[in-house]
Amino acid sequence: MFLYSLAAAMGLNGPGTTLLFVLLSVLFIKWFLKHKQPWKGRLPPVPSALPILGNLFQVDRRAPNKSLMKPWKGRFPPGPSALPILGNLFQVDRRAPQKSLIKLGEQYGPVFTIWLGSCPAVVLCGQEAVAEALIERGHDFSGRYVLPVFRKLANDYDTPLNPNRLLRCAASNIICSIVFGERFDYEDKMFLTLMEMIAENIQNLNSPWIQLYNSFPTILDFLPGPHKKQFQNAADLLNFIKQMIQSHKESLQKDFPRDYIDSFLIKMEEEEHKHDSEFIHMNLLWTIMNLFLAGTETTSTTLQSAIRILAKYPHIQEKIHSEIDEVVGSCRRPTVEDRVKMPYTDAVIHEVQRYIDLVPMSLPHTVTRDVEFRGYLIPKGTCVVPLLSSVLKATSQWETPEAFNPNHFLCENGHFKKSESFMAFSAGKRICPGESLARMELFLFLTTLLQSFVFNPVIDRKNIDISPVISGFSVVPNDYEFYAISR
Repeated sequence: MFLYSLAAAMGLNGPGTTLLFVLLSVLFIKWFLKHKQPWKGRLPPVPSALPILGNLFQVDRRAPNKSLMKPWKGRFPPGPSALPILGNLFQVDRRAPQKSLIKLGEQYGPVFTIWLGSCPAVVLCGQEAVAEALIERGHDFSGRYVLPVFRKLANDYDTPLNPNRLLRCAASNIICSIVFGERFDYEDKMFLTLMEMIAENIQNLNSPWIQLYNSFPTILDFLPGPHKKQFQNAADLLNFIKQMIQSHKESLQKDFPRDYIDSFLIKMEEEEHKHDSEFIHMNLLWTIMNLFLAGTETTSTTLQSAIRILAKYPHIQEKIHSEIDEVVGSCRRPTVEDRVKMPYTDAVIHEVQRYIDLVPMSLPHTVTRDVEFRGYLIPKGTCVVPLLSSVLKATSQWETPEAFNPNHFLCENGHFKKSESFMAFSAGKRICPGESLARMELFLFLTTLLQSFVFNPVIDRKNIDISPVISGFSVVPNDYEFYAISR
């Protein structure tokens, strides 16, 4: 009865309840049969925990999770009490875990430990801690912590419209032109299928099933569930990429590289006999996959959010229109060079990125060696969570952190003002490699659209909710339709 009640509390009914019952039963047996293995390091005493269920009720099911609990020794930072095996599952708000982590930071300090499933994660909260780790100690914190789900994958104008699909296709076609040397028609069925799979996989990363998988990958590999769709989508995307690579091999001309694939293939041949070369087939596959996953959804989601915000606040939209008319006019399209002459538009774009907090907890890092950090010993391989949300929404760094305010990036004379607390692309050695491309895309897409259109909402502006539906691994915004009125 307890296990079924637990399933109901997690929102799992029917087959989900049965699967959770089986999962917890297996965990019960494993917990009693498992031999404890010592960990090196000088870690502090671990938080109090319940047998078998571990820290299940301390972190919400939509928070990131890790593998099965092992005993640790050393000086980990303090943190909330956790349950063995399942970690701090119910202590974090499922729709916005970063907010709960910021509150925990107020209680435990800027560096604290939580248990993601059953492995410890060190959370860095606030600008000073995040900047110290990612920038000043960038080499030590430059490792990429691979979540189990990613490890498994390594296997007409008067008519209202929802711009999401168009923006997603537009952003993806930029990646296609760079990687494949061609663009796809927006009605191309194969292209649209690919876009749907990418969107589904990104959104599913916030789902309870993927979080359960990241906690118990070995067990869930044998169980049916929505997580299987994640891997099937990835396999289909990889097959498409393989076909494109093969087509490029058959038509490759070394003296006339057409795109990223051609350039990579040429380099592969040049370093064919170099044993430590990074230019290998598997790296080509996964760099293209990463470009698609990261370059499509991040840009399109940011643009969707920008249109939603501008439709809610027409006075901000009008100021951008005025700046476009003054600097660009109507006889040509905006260029990247126009950005320095358009400080208000640049400030709005930066504020959109800060406000939506697209990847609140960043991608997880890992320390590359045993690291002494602020009096604690963090063993090599430990998951580290740079809580970007604690920087982008810090009350000490922003005048109105929870409100949309372009003045955050404007000085008194109206010029654009940079901020060290702007970490929308993360920071340090693991900063987003596509930052420059993303900045150009956001500016050119938004200014080109606003040069031609005014975006008005179908519903009352007051009812537009610009906060995300879900904010966990990434942001999932609310969906609305708009009128695009020709200017």
